[in-house]
Amino acid sequence: MEDVSIRLQGVSLCYRLAKQRVPSLKEYAIHFLRGSLSYEQLWALRDLDLTVQKGETLGIVGRNGAGKSTLLKVISRVLKPTRGTATVRGRLAPILELGSGFDYELTGLENVYLNALLLGHTRREIERRVEEIVEFSGLGDFIRAPLRNYSSGMQARLGFSIATAWVPDILILDEVLSVGDATFTEKCEARLQRFHDAGATVLLVSHNSGAILKNCTRCIWLDDGRLRADGASRQVLELYLREHGTDPAEHLGGRLPSAAPLTT
Repeated sequence: MEDVSIRLQGVSLCYRLAKQRVPSLKEYAIHFLRGSLSYEQLWALRDLDLTVQKGETLGIVGRNGAGKSTLLKVISRVLKPTRGTATVRGRLAPILELGSGFDYELTGLENVYLNALLLGHTRREIERRVEEIVEFSGLGDFIRAPLRNYSSGMQARLGFSIATAWVPDILILDEVLSVGDATFTEKCEARLQRFHDAGATVLLVSHNSGAILKNCTRCIWLDDGRLRADGASRQVLELYLREHGTDPAEHLGGRLPSAAPLTT
């Protein structure tokens, strides 16, 4: 277990969705007291077994609604599995969605302190890194503007700059590389390589097959909450793209040797 960062055993997660629309808390209370509330079950993850080694960079692909973000939230301890166990060893630095941990009425600089504090860093640690964070984000004078004036790309740049100012044990990225410009994407990939060299574990969700292929040696494919394939990034991506009617050569730059390892 010392070489394992993440281990999921039989993890399933079920959302309960109300069948009827309840417009107010008062109406909800009335329905609840009458026992007239009814729910349907939506299984976002089903019997998932997954082991991620320390220092591994794992790509995660799948259609919208396949369970990718739910998986990251389980690993980040935002959600508790309905069944199964999720064991995570080390400090997490998650970027799960744009704006998470931000206050839109505060400036970018104030949000640097707020977000870094939420990630578990002390004020003294933040003060030592704040200039580096601002420089890496490339926001310039915008760092003193309220976050409500930021574009989605600017928010992502700031969030990534904060989360990666320190080398975490586990870095979790959900579609972050797809919102920046080309120059910032190159900076992000260089930083990911530095984390890999330092022995950090990285989980990367992206619809950009090229980003997965470039940054991840291993990839998993989620389909309807289940693990459809697990293996070398190039082979899993080829299977995934062919399943959805896309020619892998257009995205991966050639065909895959048939001998590549794969678990389905």
